[in-house]
Amino acid sequence: MKKCLIMPDSFKGTLSAVQICEIMKKQINKHFPDCNVIAIPVADGGEGTVDSFLYASNAKKIEIITSGPYGECIKTYYAKIEDTAIIEMASAAGLPMVENNKNPIKTTTYGVGTIIKEVVKNGCKNIIVGLGGSCTNDGGVGMARALGTIFYDERGQEIVPYSNEFYKIAYIDNSATEKFLKDCKITAMCDIDNPLCGKKGASYIFGPQKGANSEMVFELDKNLKHLSNIILKSLRKDVCNMPGAGAAGGMGAGIVAFLNGNLKSGIDTVLDFIEFEKLSKNADIIFTGEGKIDSQSLRGKVVIGIAQRAKKQNIPVIAVVGTIGEGADGAYDMGVSSIFSINRQAVDFEKSKYCSAENLEKTMDSILRFYKIIK
Repeated sequence: MKKCLIMPDSFKGTLSAVQICEIMKKQINKHFPDCNVIAIPVADGGEGTVDSFLYASNAKKIEIITSGPYGECIKTYYAKIEDTAIIEMASAAGLPMVENNKNPIKTTTYGVGTIIKEVVKNGCKNIIVGLGGSCTNDGGVGMARALGTIFYDERGQEIVPYSNEFYKIAYIDNSATEKFLKDCKITAMCDIDNPLCGKKGASYIFGPQKGANSEMVFELDKNLKHLSNIILKSLRKDVCNMPGAGAAGGMGAGIVAFLNGNLKSGIDTVLDFIEFEKLSKNADIIFTGEGKIDSQSLRGKVVIGIAQRAKKQNIPVIAVVGTIGEGADGAYDMGVSSIFSINRQAVDFEKSKYCSAENLEKTMDSILRFYKIIK
């Protein structure tokens, strides 16, 4: 083995993508000390996205003060490389930030807008926003307000509505935001295709995990529907049923409507950013992985996104995962060469998760020993 790539997603609840890269790289260096190993941790837009870009490039870590889900002052950071900034919406509006104080009616994405404002002031023209892991359901309204968008009621009075008060909005003036971002390109990393409204929308599908009961879900969905109608009326953009609009509490819709941005697969965003085709040229093998591979993984997640591109170059792709679920065999038709689970014994996850690092190390050792034999 002369050249290989390591490109895993995290194993949720056990190992970060960076930890997985380090373990895999250590084993490859042990068995193939002369191999050119390129390790790139991958995230899908949620927590860890910025760290992945920092690890994989010469991006600078820029610390910043912004506001959290309830308006509290917080410290966070983003990655900057030349005129490109990578931010996580979860760093200012993430579910872990609210802990046991979940309330999607009161939480806001205002802090995300503040980060965007600061990166633009810092000279960034290309802005990548990771969507995922949010505690909000405000359709990006808070974010837009931080950037200058004004929301008016029927009397022409400016209002600051909560997520259950969007019915009060009669008109949106987005001119200040559009002017501020006129030279910028906004791309949101989005790996779900849920619409903004309806039974498969942001409120019904993701609201409960953010603390919404059935009554609250109904109200939130009704208000997002009203918001989408006003967006269509004021901004001439139809976001209600747009695939991905429901991501991050409707922030997918907000990115398109208020920031004139676009939604793009998280893994495709990463692969384009690192120039995957050039980077993987002449690679002997690619190691990737995720916590669980199943039928859901086939919808453009990390493993499949990498495998489909690698397939065009005839590069073998080995997926090392935590669990192999139903429907995983479909990955073989999409470019994955082989799938290995790190679970070496039939034990419950609550016990096995503490052995994840050791199990990954031993699994990689076994794979590489076999690779030596067949090569």
